[in-house]
Amino acid sequence: MDNELVRQREENLEALRSLGVDAAPYRYDVTHHAAETKEEFDTLSGASTVLSLAGRVMTIRGHGKTTFADLQDKTGRIQLYFKQDTLGETPYGVVKLLDLGDWIGVRGTLFRTKMGEITLQVSEVTFLAKCRLPLPEKWHGLRDPEIRFRQRYVDLLVNEDARRIVGIRAAVIRSLRAGLDRRGYLEVDTPVLQPVYGGAFARPFVTHHEALDVPLFLRISNELYLKRLIVGGLERVYEIARDFRNEGIDRTHNPEFSMLEYYEAFADYNDMMDLTETLISDAIQTATGGLSVAYRGEALDFKPPWRRLGYFDALREKTGIDFREVDEAGVQRAAAELGVDLKGAVSLGGAIDTIFSEKVEPDLVQPTFIIDFPVELSPLARRHRSRPGVVERFELFAAHMELANAFSEQNDPDAQEAAFERQQELRELGNMEAQPTDEDYVRALRFGLPPTGGVGIGIDRLVMIAGDAPNIREVILFPQLRPEGGRGQAEEGVEGEESGES
Repeated sequence: MDNELVRQREENLEALRSLGVDAAPYRYDVTHHAAETKEEFDTLSGASTVLSLAGRVMTIRGHGKTTFADLQDKTGRIQLYFKQDTLGETPYGVVKLLDLGDWIGVRGTLFRTKMGEITLQVSEVTFLAKCRLPLPEKWHGLRDPEIRFRQRYVDLLVNEDARRIVGIRAAVIRSLRAGLDRRGYLEVDTPVLQPVYGGAFARPFVTHHEALDVPLFLRISNELYLKRLIVGGLERVYEIARDFRNEGIDRTHNPEFSMLEYYEAFADYNDMMDLTETLISDAIQTATGGLSVAYRGEALDFKPPWRRLGYFDALREKTGIDFREVDEAGVQRAAAELGVDLKGAVSLGGAIDTIFSEKVEPDLVQPTFIIDFPVELSPLARRHRSRPGVVERFELFAAHMELANAFSEQNDPDAQEAAFERQQELRELGNMEAQPTDEDYVRALRFGLPPTGGVGIGIDRLVMIAGDAPNIREVILFPQLRPEGGRGQAEEGVEGEESGES
């Protein structure tokens, strides 16, 4: 930090106070914003229409007794024109003491300069807050990703693209919520602190409740609670939630992330595939204005219908091997031939899925539903009604990323109990991401879960695509970082083990 620049700003603040300026006023009346003011210039211009705007001073160009500046508010920028003869000597003295980043309120009338730029001629200026630290040089934005993510308030202030992504995220969530509301879904809340975590393959964050003297877990998924609500007769429910997984950090993973999960009674995974296709295509259209988007130089087309490809068919396309006909030893040989490190996979299904992750997922660019997964990978899904060895499950991929995961939900309590027992066996073999047994959930199933379809969508990754953001930390306002002073997680090369967002 340049101490001389800080000192100059502090001196300007003291000079403002010496002029009798209230350096910390309580409120200011705003009647217009920059974007609408420029859009409605023909209607608003003229001496009889006085506008009131507020924002940060982002450029200052002084010329003796006149000064031009750019004011930035939440909608954009507008040029200001200050003239000492109009304002008076003392108010113009306030203008001379402004620093880049200061908050001001201005009242005045609109005109066009000789260069044709829409400008507010200021008749009254009100100081609102001092920016006591200098902005990044020349306002080209922060370059160091760790500083950008750690000091997001500065990133948003100087980087238009950061503000653009915030708007895209809001549009995506608004569209998803509206689409479900129109279809009669109820938005609900389920516990963040859970006595038994479940609904996904992941390690949890562990905490302790002092009054009850019990361990609790931050949820890794809200699935099992939402299905309890279906048992309770709510029939269509959804939740937009923050989930937490104690896993590595990389380009598509953050330990705290946003998920949309929705469940519908009397539906199966085919129904949920159709609904997911509609919800996501609508969200892309709302956020970007079209169904074709460019993501990291690749053109993606979200116009339905999307390709639907069987899990084992996709593997055969990429490897030439039909893994439905291969035993454990054969999978080991195939992995060696394909150059795939099985990373200590403790089950046949896990080994096959490691090959799938390395050989199939990287080539899934266009929106594609991968359907009918191995039974062993899906303890919460129903076995396929006509195909042996697989379950009724889909995952949606686009731009080399998993975006959604869904099942025809397991509603047989005995089958679910057996699946939990198999998960316990995998935990004992060393797979600490296997799901623990939730006895209360099995009890809920014994009260009767009707046929149900359920889906989880990773909101952050969807926003990455809509906003052409290369990293999940770009779309999370305050991503997890190492303590300040240490090496930041945002630096290149700081990556952890990938695990699914399903």
